[in-house]
Amino acid sequence: MTEAVVFDLDGVLIQSEEVWDAVRERYVREQGGRYDAEVQRAMMGMSAPEWSRYLHEVAGVPDSPEEINREIVRRMLAAYADDLPLVDGAVATVRALAAAYPLALASSSNRELIEEVLDVSGLADAFRVTVSSEEVAEGKPAPDVYLEAARRLGIDPARCVAVEDSHAGIRSAKAAGMRVIAIPNPSYPPDDEALAAADVRLGLLRDLTPAVVSGAGSA
Repeated sequence: MTEAVVFDLDGVLIQSEEVWDAVRERYVREQGGRYDAEVQRAMMGMSAPEWSRYLHEVAGVPDSPEEINREIVRRMLAAYADDLPLVDGAVATVRALAAAYPLALASSSNRELIEEVLDVSGLADAFRVTVSSEEVAEGKPAPDVYLEAARRLGIDPARCVAVEDSHAGIRSAKAAGMRVIAIPNPSYPPDDEALAAADVRLGLLRDLTPAVVSGAGSA
């Protein structure tokens, strides 16, 4: 039986992967580092400390991880201020589910970015709990951020349904013991193995209803 729903943020509620990609690529190239498909995919799901360190150690950005993180977040906030890329139906879907279940957010985004998105979208009051993977030991695909969301909700992870779009996110939620509804990101689709692990697959966020969530929680 489902007792709570835990949303991912990037790629589920906001179409932000393209924004992240553009911001990181421009910054990395400005710094003389390497940015390609391998670097982009490797960072999906990483926490801020992890991807900042990766850009420094692997992609060759000379700035310190702390400086990298600070500058990327600044640029992301500026991009969101110009245009917050909410997924079609995000507000209505979240509101409908919040009326039926306690909601949490388990995101790889920095705390500042989570708060900005929820504030601008007007959805801050819909979530009882929000967790950034920078607040736990390991980012996705490790289960830490989902386990922490369930802990803060006070609900067994096995009684939570996660909503994810990426290979790292699906694996993270499954490793935490949650059932997973996958809404694949068309621009950055999860691999077949991860997608096969999902309990339900939907084409669009607006297809996510309390009835779908209830069915996903069935044994």
